[in-house]
Amino acid sequence: MTNDTMRTDNTPEPTVSDRKVAVAGRGGWPFLSLLRIAVGFIFFWAFIDKLFGLGFSTCRDGDTGTITVGCDSAWINGARITEGYLGSSSGPFADFFVNLGTQAWTDWPFMLGLAGIGLALMLGIGTRIAMWAGIAMLSMMYISHSWPNQGGNTTNPFVDEHIIEILAIVACVQLELARQSIGLGTWWRGMGVVQKNRWLI
Repeated sequence: MTNDTMRTDNTPEPTVSDRKVAVAGRGGWPFLSLLRIAVGFIFFWAFIDKLFGLGFSTCRDGDTGTITVGCDSAWINGARITEGYLGSSSGPFADFFVNLGTQAWTDWPFMLGLAGIGLALMLGIGTRIAMWAGIAMLSMMYISHSWPNQGGNTTNPFVDEHIIEILAIVACVQLELARQSIGLGTWWRGMGVVQKNRWLI
């Protein structure tokens, strides 16, 4: 009996070229997961640094480089996190973001967003929510500080790290819905509550 007579559907037999592509492509999945984890760590580290003042973007003297861990600029000591960042906004929406930064409540969604997005991407669970939240946060950061030819976007007129991170998050999350090499996604998606509420994926 030939292979043609054994097949019960109309799907064509994979060619040798197809098989080579399938085999060669397997090595990319772990790196896709590592990319997701790396981007997640960028978010989570920003949260930890701002929370405790570890001396990277918080509690480091800009002139001398001296680090004072847990200084008054740390969120845990009652410092305002978004006021300084949004206060340095540039571009056509600068006034809106500067005013937004004067409102104390903005610290909470910003810090919780950093922690939540970071943990979700690192663990590989709740990544669909993290994707949309990450897009929203990074877009606001881009608009407030990286508007073309203004602010911090000085190496390229349109594309900076915020845009790259948005594209990386979307690519990782959307592709890993089919297969996740590293992470807790398979276990997470098998939970009854997640299967009933697909937005939790």
